[in-house]
Amino acid sequence: MQTERFTVIWHEIVDSTSAVIEREYENMADGTVIAAEFQTAGRGQGDHTWHSVVGENLTFSILVKYSPEKYIAPAQQQIITPATSLSVVDFLAEFGIQAGIKKPNDIYVDGKKICGMLIENGLRAGMMNRTVLGIGININQTEFPADLPNPVSVAQLTGRKYDKKECLKMFLRHFSNRFDAIWTDPESLVKEYESKLIVWPR
Repeated sequence: MQTERFTVIWHEIVDSTSAVIEREYENMADGTVIAAEFQTAGRGQGDHTWHSVVGENLTFSILVKYSPEKYIAPAQQQIITPATSLSVVDFLAEFGIQAGIKKPNDIYVDGKKICGMLIENGLRAGMMNRTVLGIGININQTEFPADLPNPVSVAQLTGRKYDKKECLKMFLRHFSNRFDAIWTDPESLVKEYESKLIVWPR
């Protein structure tokens, strides 16, 4: 499936969408998106895993390849976090959901987590040659394991269920705009990201 600048490939089941890209990225084009109905080893920050019921949520990874014309210096790689986090905030706003960002890139709504992501950058000869953005957004799941502290989904917040493939197309439109701003208006990107950060009570 082609979605403008992205090529989206759906799988029924994989170990992790990011792992698929890491194994095959050299043969993949910039903008390849690997999405899965289920991940057996979905990953979050640190040693966290991402829980998702089969077929209920969006679990996907995006490959960004860099070139001399489109390049981020290793010292500036932190700019990727605002671009990606704000893409999710924009996406959720289409459903009337006002979200905030728990630093660095977990997305929360009224104190409940709706999205997590893992951003991994690859280097070659000391220069960044790729970024793999693994993202999980709770879309249609309405029941969660008791040991998950505070999850929420779009369906729970809106009372409706959604076509995940259409949701992914929506997200990629926002991602495209926000990622382009890395080169066109990085200062505004960082300023808006900081304005969306959640201040947790002490």
